[in-house]
Order: sequence, then structure tokens, then C-alpha cells
Amino acid sequence: MELQTINKNGIAHQQESYNNEQSNISSDVLEHRETVKKTNPFIEANTKSVSLSHLKEDCVIPVFSKDNEITISHSQFIETALEGVSNILGTSLAKPEIRISHQIKGRTPDALQLPTSELQDHQRTTYYERMAWIAKVPSITSNIGGNHLELTIGGVRAYNQENLYSKKSPEKFKFFIGFQNMVCCNLCISTDGFSSEMKADSVEILNNNIIELVESYNIDQQLSYMTQLEKQRMSESQFAKLIGRAKLFQYLPKVERAKLPELLLTDSHFNTIAKDFYEDESFCRNKDGDISMWNVYNLFTGANKSSYIDTFLDRNENAFTFAEGLSKAIEGDSSYSWFLS
Repeated sequence: MELQTINKNGIAHQQESYNNEQSNISSDVLEHRETVKKTNPFIEANTKSVSLSHLKEDCVIPVFSKDNEITISHSQFIETALEGVSNILGTSLAKPEIRISHQIKGRTPDALQLPTSELQDHQRTTYYERMAWIAKVPSITSNIGGNHLELTIGGVRAYNQENLYSKKSPEKFKFFIGFQNMVCCNLCISTDGFSSEMKADSVEILNNNIIELVESYNIDQQLSYMTQLEKQRMSESQFAKLIGRAKLFQYLPKVERAKLPELLLTDSHFNTIAKDFYEDESFCRNKDGDISMWNVYNLFTGANKSSYIDTFLDRNENAFTFAEGLSKAIEGDSSYSWFLS
């Protein structure tokens, strides 16, 4: 297997893979991954899994009420990204994994007066206010700290961030290209592989925006940063200071908090992170009490899986930036040193 990196001009060139032994993925392995996917989703919170065909065939599409202009549907977003990225990388992508929340229910006009118990399936309408999805690129992989990683794309669509009561305007999407840690299904998203507000008023513009982001993404750079995290260690004492400071951060006066680096993970996330420092089977402290920054980072992204869909990707990207900053603080960098003081 070869690792494919996209340079600034969007030209894919081949590099030797970090894991040649994975070159022939058997059907048994693929089947196993499907099982893992079902039991360990990339996001949890209040979401449930649906198929792409369900979004296409069973869901209505909201419109902008002032002019009755249709929005870009969830399925169009996914299919546009899959086709565009597949063409850029020159390889096929896995079947998308889709999670939805906040179901909006309705009914057809002929069923307005019927009791709910008497509604037939064809008289029910539904769509989902929030949707998150990912699709892996099985041919582009790496390994960090014994964890198998696969290049992954994905996105979020949240209609609650649109003003559907107005005239049609550019719609907002979140899109990323990064890696998924197959040990835990956590996502690894860096700044240059993420757009928190990709605006488009047509499928064509959305496609162009996705292509532009993918072409500018530096695979080697993100892998290098994550490899450095695996080499950096944090003591149990430093970790304890981090947990305490992170909890204090949420309650700092705005003036003081504005002087510090951004931290989007909340108090409840750090409760989970503190517990998993001792209990997580894959990323807990070692027998000496130390923990690698790679493991700390995965504790962050694992806890973030409890976030709602509309904040999930932003917090995931922030977790990567924050983990990098903490790693530098261990070496004496001042901007993040408050969290370890």
C-alpha cells in the first residue's frame, strides 16, 4: 500500500507507506471493521445511524420560506464530497457512515386531520436538523503508537445554523479531511484540513470549495505533528494540573480568558478525560504514571464524541491544536504554560 500526499498544487504523488504489511486487506478484515463501526461510532451524543439511501429516498428537503428555494440536501452534500475527493485522490472511498439527530417530523396534506395512530407510512414526512458523516480512504493509511490510522473525509450539516425563514442565501457546511484512529474510531483533524464554515449556494460551488480544501491539505505535516505527540510525555502531576486548570478556565473572567489560547472542550469533557486517564484500555497512563501526549490527545477526542453534532468538528480540531500547544508547554512554551502551572 502507498501513502498518497496532496501538495499545494493539488497533485497527488506517491510515497512509501508506513505500513506495507497492510497492503492486502482481506474481506474478513473489512467485515470486522464494519462490526467495529457499528459498535463504536465516530460520534455518540444523541445520534443514531442512518443510510445514504434513507436520506435520499425517505427524507424531505427544507426550503427557504421567503422564495420557496430548495436547500442543498444532506445526501447531495455527501455525494458531492465523495465524488470530488475520489477524483482528486484517484482512489475509491469506503461507504459513508452517517449519524443524525434532531428529527423534524411532518405529514402530507391529506393526513392533516388524522390522529397520529392512524397515519400510514406514505403520509409521514421527516428530515433531520443535524447530520454528520465520514468516509474512509482505505488505501491511505499510517501507524502511530501502534494505532492504525486511515485517511478520512467527512462533514456536518446543521439546519439550525441557517435562517430558513428568509430568502435563499449561501448555506453553511463543515468539512474536513484528516485521519481516523481505528483503535477507537476517534477522528484526528488539524487546522489546515478543516473548514468550520464552508459557504455555498449551489452544489457546484460546494464541490469547488471541497476540492480547494483537500488540495491544500498536507498529509505529511499532520502525520509528523501526531508522531511528535507520541514521543512527548506528560507526568501524572502535570496531567493533574491540566485537569484543574481546564476546569478553572471555564469560569475565568472574560478579560483573563481572552488572553489564553482557545479551549472548546467543557467541564463535562474533562470529567471524562480525568476518568479515562486511569480507566481507558487504550490510552490510560502507563505503570509509572506517565502518559504520552498522543494518548492525551486521544483522551480529548474520545471525550469529544459526546458533543452534539453542530459543535463536534470544531471541538475536534481545537483538541488537536490544544494538544500541540500543551506539548510545546512541556518544553517551556509560554502561551500554553498557564494550563500546566
